[in-house]
Amino acid sequence: MQNTQSHLKSRQKTLDLILTSMLIALVFVSTVFLNIRLPISVNGGGLVHLGTAMLFIASILFGPKKGAIAGAIGMGLFDILGGWVLWAPITIVARGLQGYIVGRIAWLNGHKGNSIALNLTATIVSIPFMIAVYYIGESILFANWITPLASIPGDLLQNVLGIMIAVPICVALKKFSYFK
Repeated sequence: MQNTQSHLKSRQKTLDLILTSMLIALVFVSTVFLNIRLPISVNGGGLVHLGTAMLFIASILFGPKKGAIAGAIGMGLFDILGGWVLWAPITIVARGLQGYIVGRIAWLNGHKGNSIALNLTATIVSIPFMIAVYYIGESILFANWITPLASIPGDLLQNVLGIMIAVPICVALKKFSYFK
């Protein structure tokens, strides 16, 4: 009996690792291949990508831990491999926190991402935290408090686009038994 339980725990850990790795890869790919550079900023805020939508989807469907890891590592890897290395630590903190907040709120009181109202609230509540982390990080990088303001419109646009894509996709996916 104990050997069977040990085997099941090991199997569950393996499946969790695979799922988390896939979510990281989906966030990374959505960030790399589905992005548009806006002419509004000299820094990262001028880049709008679908990685935010994937971060929201991961957090809503799989909770705060997987959402935080997928967002932090997926977008952190994008920064490292895409030539934005200085932004990587900021991104890891900002997107990890954002994924955690979305998942935590979406999974409140056992909802597990099943409430459209909570999912929408979760994504909206996460935005000021993400923007604040980038603002503080960029203020340190640029050694002033003005330059990072140029990133905020792109950050807002990226998050609104992410919400418009993620919430309906989560509603559709929640109809499948695997995601309930």
